[in-house]
This record gives sequence, C-alpha cells and structure tokens, in this order.
Amino acid sequence: MGGLSIWHWIIVLVVVLLVFGTKRLRNAGRDLGEAVKGFKEGMRDPEKPAGQIGDERRSEEKAESERDRAQH
Repeated sequence: MGGLSIWHWIIVLVVVLLVFGTKRLRNAGRDLGEAVKGFKEGMRDPEKPAGQIGDERRSEEKAESERDRAQH
C-alpha cells in the first residue's frame, strides 16, 4: 500500500489519452503555456492593463504567422 508504481502511471496516461485525445491535450497545453507567458509579461510590466498585453501578443503572433506563410 505504498505509492503508485510506473505501471499505474502508464495506465493513467493511456486512459487520459483515450478520454481526451491528443488534440485536446495539445490545445490545453498550449493554453496553459500562453497563460504562463501572459502572467510573466504582466509581472514584468505592471503598468500595462492585462488587455493590452494580450492584444500585443496576438498582433505579434499574427505577424509571425503571416511571415511563415510568405516563406512557404
């Protein structure tokens, strides 16, 4: 009755993948990463309202995706 072994964690991982699917988990990971990035930006520049930080990031991402399309 100790901790969970590696086999328990593998079974949990397989069940989670079956229930949620890889695409949904990938999107959740991306959303979590963006939230952490926004938090860090907010901590660096406390003078800007949170809405402005998100707007700047979206415009940067849009410009970056347009550059990627132009290269391909």
